[in-house]
Amino acid sequence: MEKIHASRRLELAREVLCTEASALSTLAEKLNGDFLEAVDAILSCRGRVIVTGMGKSGHVGRKIAATLASTGTPAFFVHPAEAAHGDLGMITGGDIVIALSNSGESGEVVSLLPALKLKGSKLIAISGREDSSLAQAADILLHTHVEREACPLNLAPTTSTTAQIALGDALAVTLMEVRGFGKSDFALSHPGGSLGRRLLVHVRDLMHSGDALPRVAPGTLLKDALLEMSQKRLGMVTVCDADNALLGIYTDGDLRRTLANAADVYSLKIDEVMSPTPRTIHQDKLAAEAGFVMKEKQITSLVAVDDAGKLAGVIHMHDLLREGVF
Repeated sequence: MEKIHASRRLELAREVLCTEASALSTLAEKLNGDFLEAVDAILSCRGRVIVTGMGKSGHVGRKIAATLASTGTPAFFVHPAEAAHGDLGMITGGDIVIALSNSGESGEVVSLLPALKLKGSKLIAISGREDSSLAQAADILLHTHVEREACPLNLAPTTSTTAQIALGDALAVTLMEVRGFGKSDFALSHPGGSLGRRLLVHVRDLMHSGDALPRVAPGTLLKDALLEMSQKRLGMVTVCDADNALLGIYTDGDLRRTLANAADVYSLKIDEVMSPTPRTIHQDKLAAEAGFVMKEKQITSLVAVDDAGKLAGVIHMHDLLREGVF
């Protein structure tokens, strides 16, 4: 195996990136009414978008289908070989098929064309050859011709697949924008992701309530309030009356200040040392909002209240971090 100097290796890598970047720039300049027609066709589709492709184009197709599905366009990938053996039944006349093949002559893809025509499915081709079988059969052709592959042999699909995946992204993002697909919609498609948790998880979902809520009644001796605070392990205790009206809170920070003043914690009552106007948040607010408030005010917990302003729970920064909300 021939030894290649490190500088030459970097040069080769840069050549690949420059070749592909140049191809994408050319592709962007050549976008025309066919792209707009494809967008309109997908927008008016009453079925789903079916993406298919073989080999490297198939890998790209899977990614395009996944990106479309997660950005508001129902889509899934069908392997062309499996389609020829029964999976074609997944496709209906109301669907749009996006078929990828750089040569436009992939046998497994081309063999599906007659059946797709009989079904009445609209066909969008993503191909590098305008005179190919796939391009000629398509209702809409998105031409992704590249001058050369980034491969030194000009054989391995590199630049061509980059052009395909970039065009797929362009389709998905354009459709996303036209549909008015926003952050909340994105979150519904990604409930397991960090964005989904930030946009779907509310304070009420994470707050400590019921028996887990540290609270004492007014008039409670400070030493007993400290025991409640220690047992509930949230670094604070709430003070509320029999109707659950919030009267104040007492925190670890308040305790340090009490001790610094050489006060007698055994004779003091909670009313004498509590903070009477604690910062609160409504239980229906997003948990992420609670995190921003805590960060801004440099506190570690926040009291949650209900519609009547009554004590509902306490949310701690640790809860947000544990759930990946903040």
